[in-house]
Amino acid sequence: MDMAQVHARGLVLLGCGKMGSAMLQGWLADGFPPDAVTVLDPFPSDWLKAQGVRLNAPLPAAPAIVLVAVKPQMMADALPVLKPFGGGETLFLSVAAGTPISFYEDVLGAETPIIRAMPNTPAAVGRGITAIIGNTYATADQLDLADHFLSAVGEVVRLGDESEMDAVTGLSGSGPAYVFHMVEAMARAGMAEGLPEALAMRLARATVTGAGELLYQSGESATQLRINVTSPNGTTAAALDVLMAETDGLPDLMVRAVKAAADRSRELAK
Repeated sequence: MDMAQVHARGLVLLGCGKMGSAMLQGWLADGFPPDAVTVLDPFPSDWLKAQGVRLNAPLPAAPAIVLVAVKPQMMADALPVLKPFGGGETLFLSVAAGTPISFYEDVLGAETPIIRAMPNTPAAVGRGITAIIGNTYATADQLDLADHFLSAVGEVVRLGDESEMDAVTGLSGSGPAYVFHMVEAMARAGMAEGLPEALAMRLARATVTGAGELLYQSGESATQLRINVTSPNGTTAAALDVLMAETDGLPDLMVRAVKAAADRSRELAK
């Protein structure tokens, strides 16, 4: 399906909170016509009202894509509205955390093309990463179509099996919060060494965002970049001796943190 067909058939966005808004902003910036988008949202923001999309309007007869971006706890009430599009040529693309493909198949029909996606919040600034997996009825063209739309807000990776989605949720889906907390922890550590709070936070924030940008732009691995900044027996090496300790070091802590998030994702899917 080419983009002209998608424009003609239309795109439906169910829910336009932070993630839905980030994706819509990316599509519109990429040239997608706003009048080809129908947004269903009971509490539209002022930003959404100003975008020129069809807001809470009658749905297209056979939309090319329905993107489901409501919170998982709202899914049971919101999704049945779209049941008439199930089992046809409409692709359902979900970015709802913890909601398995089987749930959509139960509501919409087993023969419905469904792609499950796990984005993360840096999508709001076009630097997200999204993992996708489709069911049996999602064609290669539809996977490419989902890839195209999700690429508007960052990178896209494809999974081999839906069971990998829980690990993705624990690593990249929840991962931005880990980085934000690391900034908080670094700032507190600076304060413990005598720095004023505002200065410690400014230094920690600039260090993490700068290191992230260096990693993004550099062709070198994270391991090599770490080695580059670590002089033998220097200050960085002294800190890394603590962070890289086998017991209670950062690697062990991160394994436990990601596992906790992945386990919770598995619980939500039940």
